[in-house]
Amino acid sequence: MILDALLPPVPLSSIPSIARAADKMGFDTLWSTETKHDPFLPGALIAEHTQCIRFGTAVAIAFARSPQTLAQKAWDLSEMSDGRFKLGLGTQVKAHIVRRFGMAWPESAVGKLREQIQAVRAFWHTWQSGDPLNFRGKYYKLTLMTPFFNPGPIDHPKIPIYIAGVNKGLARLAGELADGFLIHPLHSELYLKEALLPAIAQGAANSSRSLSDIDISATAFVVTSQEEEQFIRSQIAFYASTPSYLAVMSLHGWEDTANELSRLARRQRWGDMSGLIDDKMLATFAVVASVSKLPDAIINRYQGLADRITLYLPFIPGERDSYWRRIIQGIGEK
Repeated sequence: MILDALLPPVPLSSIPSIARAADKMGFDTLWSTETKHDPFLPGALIAEHTQCIRFGTAVAIAFARSPQTLAQKAWDLSEMSDGRFKLGLGTQVKAHIVRRFGMAWPESAVGKLREQIQAVRAFWHTWQSGDPLNFRGKYYKLTLMTPFFNPGPIDHPKIPIYIAGVNKGLARLAGELADGFLIHPLHSELYLKEALLPAIAQGAANSSRSLSDIDISATAFVVTSQEEEQFIRSQIAFYASTPSYLAVMSLHGWEDTANELSRLARRQRWGDMSGLIDDKMLATFAVVASVSKLPDAIINRYQGLADRITLYLPFIPGERDSYWRRIIQGIGEK
């Protein structure tokens, strides 16, 4: 099992030191998010200031961008890093696409993301091969690429594309045409076994592939202290209040709790929400263990279900370095 790291939401000036420390610590991949900052800009600094660590977006919001801008950023970062970049894409939910990004929500989120990925790869094929750009779909018609706008071939054109999701539709899409699937932190062992992995396998079979062809990356809630417990309860409550994630709660028979969380969220009663996450829910959605037993607990939960793990806790150099070394060593020895 492989351990990755999550980049904290910090200014670009802080990225080089974090990237060097993550590389030295021994993480495989350093993921940047699209929350308070752009997810692509850290990549250029990571590529410049490290030699080994891979890096990627987890995630960049696909529906806030055109296929050409996604393709171009990924192309440049792959070239700069000698192929260490991974393009991780997510759809976000309708409210954010419409009200935060000012973009239209598609008739089919799965259908549009499928076309975006195909279109991005069409740009890459044209730039690498010199063949004309000719992609025609429901959402995109892309037929113009002149030499002035063509960056030309690079040494590492096979850029991995990961997609993120919670529900079965995007999981099937990952199996169909992605290189990896980024599992949202609101998940359980049961949801992985009964919902997500079968859906990925079904999508893979539809494309004459197998589940083993898709890199399964899970972001995990972990609890090793009382302080972390309170924080993780609040995060579970926040995510579980989102109607798009109802399927996870429903599988465990917690629809009523999810609906109540949604009601509290609509009224902005954030402080009341975490109290609805009882100990059983906490243990279902989070790995609860002492620091010394955490590596074994992670392996016991995810062995056979995920290929790589990213803790929900961001990596900050100088904070809990011994904690990270213990986890990396413990997982690496298994």
